This record gives sequence, structure tokens and C-alpha cells, in this order.
Amino acid sequence: MSTLIVSSLSKSFGDIDIFAGVSFSLPQRGRYAIVGPNGVGKTTLLRIIAGEDTATSGNVQIARGTSMGYLHQEAAVEAEHTLREECLRAFGNLREMEAELKTLEKNLHDEEALERYGTLQARFEHAGGYTYELEIQKVLTGLGFTEQEQHLPLPKLSGGQRTRAVLARLLLTRPDLLLLDEPTNHLDINAVEWLENYLRDWPGATLIVSHDRYFIDRVATHVLEMFRGFMEIYRGNYSIYVQEREIRWNERIDYFNTEKARLLNELDYIKRNIAGQNVAQAKGKLRRLSRQIIAIEKLGFEGVKGKNWSEITNETAILGNVMGVAEVESRIKALKPPITQLHKLSLQLRSRTRSGKIVLRTRGLKVGYPGNPLFTVDDIEFHRLGIAAIIGPNGAGKSTLLKTILEQHPPLEGKVRLGASLDVAYFAQAHEDLLPENSLIDEINRIVPHMLPADARKYLARFLFTGDDVFKTVGMLSGGERGRLALAKLALTDANLLLLDEPTNHLDIPSQEILQDVIREFNGTVLMVSHDRFLIDALATEVWEIDPGQKRMHVFKGTYSEYRDDKTLQLTEDSEKAGFSVTKVEKDRTRRKKNKEQIEARRRRKRLEEVESLITMLEDQLETLSTELTNPPDDPQKVHAMGERYVDLETSLNSLMEEWETLHD
Repeated sequence: MSTLIVSSLSKSFGDIDIFAGVSFSLPQRGRYAIVGPNGVGKTTLLRIIAGEDTATSGNVQIARGTSMGYLHQEAAVEAEHTLREECLRAFGNLREMEAELKTLEKNLHDEEALERYGTLQARFEHAGGYTYELEIQKVLTGLGFTEQEQHLPLPKLSGGQRTRAVLARLLLTRPDLLLLDEPTNHLDINAVEWLENYLRDWPGATLIVSHDRYFIDRVATHVLEMFRGFMEIYRGNYSIYVQEREIRWNERIDYFNTEKARLLNELDYIKRNIAGQNVAQAKGKLRRLSRQIIAIEKLGFEGVKGKNWSEITNETAILGNVMGVAEVESRIKALKPPITQLHKLSLQLRSRTRSGKIVLRTRGLKVGYPGNPLFTVDDIEFHRLGIAAIIGPNGAGKSTLLKTILEQHPPLEGKVRLGASLDVAYFAQAHEDLLPENSLIDEINRIVPHMLPADARKYLARFLFTGDDVFKTVGMLSGGERGRLALAKLALTDANLLLLDEPTNHLDIPSQEILQDVIREFNGTVLMVSHDRFLIDALATEVWEIDPGQKRMHVFKGTYSEYRDDKTLQLTEDSEKAGFSVTKVEKDRTRRKKNKEQIEARRRRKRLEEVESLITMLEDQLETLSTELTNPPDDPQKVHAMGERYVDLETSLNSLMEEWETLHD
């Protein structure tokens, strides 16, 4: 049964279509993630579903009796009471029952009161009356609130904390349909991981807009991509969506090339026979070809794919008369391939000079402020071409560490030494280097003073700033636009050491993917502060974790996945050692081996699920293609292309089946 059904939903502002024909159904316990570039209408879609905006056309149906909760992107509760009191409001009915039970306790000698007490107590217990205080503590702690912060008045909390307060109350109300717009904003890694686990056990349906790829990977059962004004549905998490998207794009390009070749082949026959003995047949083909071109121009290749050509051409017959041969040829050649992706920023990072082997070295370093030491750093020796990720809770001192390395902030103790032949570039989280009164061209000229205006405009266009955008002042830009401008300036530095403070903040997923590829190919060294675990997992060769509890920064040599596995193993060992007397070394070794085997088993299970999803997808495609080949088209080239596609799919399927057998064994 579906909790939510969206049918042919469209939204326009004047003559501008934001999206059109959006349709999907969200089942109970379904966890759907909506992705897509900034500006395609993801937030608008959530607002329409929540009833805060109206659609231009289409319908939204919500199952009868469904309760709904909606987290706005920058929601913030405004009230004078404390955070804990705000959370208690989610349990108004339980607290009323609790108050009545206390009143009834005073009159238990009365038989009627005793009977009422027994009935009400059963209802109270069943509804979670004896556990709701623990649930509040669990949610607030999970979202990163300290015990002290829980008892602060809401006006004393920061904007980000008040957004988390809204999320906390929303989770505690447990609505049947949960709409979340960028729920990981203002959460550190520990809080995001807690939220992932919480949502995986969520009993209701969840619809999430997010740019956090790792979060989508661990939470979503389906991905809804808003793209080119409409929506496509992908079954699986983010990783499976990326693979399936590539397959769909390639299929569309192949279909376009095959169909265009067919049209040109038809045209070739017409040109050879229009003045010959088969003139009647050639004119009939020209008439049909004219209508097919009109249909393709109107509906697109995807719009006519798999449909009956006679029905389509009959419907479009009234759209125009038969064209001449020259016009048909011109319009066939003008047909453009399907757009498989929107304009993406064109970013390249190249270092002008090569640095020395050792890029950074610290000895006895302590970071912080006089009277407020933050943490002591494990001695570091960071080498050229390395990519280190600095992680830790909000406020732990990650940005302070970067400024200490840049010598913008003095160390409390110890030494920091940068290596030889270094050109350093710093990407600040808040983009403090951007001057609000400057235009975009002014900012580019701060890096390259003599760049001509035409060249600056051309360069900025690579970062999606076109037309009069280049004359905007920095103060007029959105967070995402400021991020792109900062990246544009960074790419002009030709530095060989990049210090990046939250480089993916405010970037949409396509831009994150581009930045990830660019950093991977960068021929220099990178030190980055980030909450983007997908980026860290894909790139980092070292993980530097700041632990505020121990007031120490630990250096882990390895990837983020290896770091997580090591941490899981360490936590398991620590819990086992609580109250454990070391009497046998062999027993400890056995436990270590068992824990490592469990971690490896979890890895295999995760990959097995991905492989099974891919196998199902390829089998469906092979079945569809096999059906088409039983009644092959007349065009030999199209048949050949279909045959090649079948072989490619079969090869991929066999490879996945072998991997499945290995993993299953």
C-alpha cells in the first residue's frame, strides 16, 4: 500500500517550467531520496506535497489518516522555553495521561477510579509512557546536543542548533510520512551516522532531499532524479543509481545514433528513387519520413521510443505537409542527441611546480588558544601527492588546525614546518577571502590582475556564471554560487598544496562529482576538512581524527573505509576488555581474528546486495532485448547494434554471476 502517490505533477512560474510530469508512489517504510542539480525544483516539490505550495497541474494523494512531518532546509524553532521542553511537546497526549494517572493514584480506594487507573495505565504503557523520556535523551544525544545544551533556552542556541531542535522534535513525533529537506545540514559525522541508523529503522515512509551522497547510499531504497524538468526513478541506493544512470545514458545515445542512421538510410532510398521507376514508393516513404521527423522534433527520441509509428505519424499528420527531400535531409542532420546531463562546471586543478617529498612535518604540536587548549597532535610527516582528511565534531578545532598550519594562528606548543618549494592555496569554509562589494570579474582579477574582461567572462562561464551574472557583486550570490566562485579562484593559483575547508558545502551532487574527480587527478598534495564522507572515502589516503574527549588528534594511515573498520574493531575490543583479565594471549588473538572476520563478512554482504541488484537489472534488460530480437527491425545496422548490445549485457551478467558465486560461497 502506498503512503503517497504523486501523479503528473507540474510546476511553472509564468512562462518558466520548473518541472513537469513528475509521477511516483512512495510505499510504507519506503525511503526515497530526491537528487538533482540546484534549481530543478526539489524543495518546491516537497513544499507542494506538504501543502505549502500549489502545483500548476497534477495531483498529490496521501493515504487516509496519514500524519505528516516536514523539515524545511533552514528550519528554526522560535520560542522562549528550553530545548528539552520543546521535545516534551511531542508527547502532549502521553503527558496528559501521565498527569491523570498521578491524580487517580490519590483515589485508588475508589473502585471506579481504580478501574479507570488500570485501563489508562495499560494505554499509557502501550503508547511508550514509561520510555518517552529515554527516547528524548536518545534523540538529543544522537543529534549532538550535550546535557548542558538540552536545558538551555532556545534563543541561546545557534541557528544550526535550532534547526537540529526542529529535527529532534519531528523525529520524536514519529509521523507516518516524513519529508526531510537537507536533514544533514548542521550535523557532524557522528550525528549523521546516528541519523542514518535511526532512519533505517523508521516505521513510516520517508522522502528526503539531500546532497549528502554517503547518507543517501546508507539510507535510500530508491533514488528519484529530477533532471531536465522531469523525474526518473532508480531502484537502489546512490552507488547503484550512479551505475544505472550511466547505463541509461549510454542506451539513449545508442538509440539516438541507431534511429538517426535509420532515418538517413530511408532518405538515401528516397533520393535514389524519387525520380525513378519506384517514384510512388519513394513519395510514400518521404511522406512517412516527414511525419516521423515532426514527431521526433515534437516528442523527442525518448518520447517515440517503443511506440507504434503508424499511430504516432497519424497523430502528427496535421502538424505539417510533406517536406521536400532537401528539407528532410536538413532536419535529420539538425536532430540533436539526447541531453544526458546538464551543464557542469569545468574545473581543472594543476600545480605549476613540484614540491619537495615532505610537505608537512609537526613535532609536539598543541593547537588552541591561550587558556583554552583544544588538542595535541600526533607527530605528522605528510608526503607529496597525499590526500589527508581532517574529521571531528563541530567546534573541535579543524579550521583552527588549518590556520595553524598556514601560520595564521600560532601554536600553543611545538612546531609546524612546511616543506620546500610549496605554493599553498587555501579554500576557506565561509569564503572569507571573497569581498562582498566586488563583482565576479573583480574577484578573478585579484588572482590574475591583467586578465581581459572577455577572457574573464569566458573563464567564469566554465563555472556556470554566464551573461550578466559576471557583474553581480559577491554579496548577491547564494552559498552555492560563492562556493563555485571560490573554486574558480582556487583553480587559477596553480598551487601544489591545497588546504580545503569544507569544499563541497552548498555544492549540488553534479558539482560534487566533478570536484571529486578533479581532486583525484590533481598532481599536488591536498589537506581537507570535510563532513562529506563520500568524498573522503573516495579520495583520502590518510584520516586525521580530532577527538575532543581525549583532546588529541590521531593520524590514521589508510582510507576512510579502513579507518571505520579499524575503529569498529577497536570499540569491540574495548568493550570486551571492560572487566576482562588478560590471562591468555591466544584468547585475545582469537577474538581479534573473529572481529576482523565479522567486518569482512559485513563488507561481503554489502557487495552481495549490490551485485544482486545489478544482476536483476541486467536480466530485465536482456529479457526486453531478447523480445525485441524475436521480431527484428528491417534495418541491418539496427539489428547489428542490438546484437552487440546483447553480447555486452551477457558478458557483464556472466561476470557478475561469477562474482555472486564467489561472494555467496
